[in-house]
Amino acid sequence: MDTRIQFRIDEETKRLSQQMAESQGRTLSDACREFTEQLAEQQRKVLSHDAWLTNQINQAFEKLDDGKASFINHENAKSQMAERKAKIRGRANQ
Repeated sequence: MDTRIQFRIDEETKRLSQQMAESQGRTLSDACREFTEQLAEQQRKVLSHDAWLTNQINQAFEKLDDGKASFINHENAKSQMAERKAKIRGRANQ
C-alpha cells in the first residue's frame, strides 16, 4: 500500500525545485520519492549495522562469560595497533 506524504514549502522553493526536476526529465514528485527512498535505504543500512554490532557485542560478552576471553595490557594493544597500521600503510604505498 502506498502512502501519501504532504509538506509545506514556500512558492519560490517549489518553483525552483520544479524547474530543476524538469531539467532532469522528472517531476518534483519523482524527485521527492527518490530522495525518500534514498533516506529509507540509508536507514536500512544503519539498522543492519546496528544489528551486526549488537551481535558482535553479545558474542564478546558470551565469550567473557564462558571464560574464553583474553585480555592484553595497554602497551601491547598500542604496539599491536601500530604494527597493523604500519602494515596497512605499507600496502597503500605499494
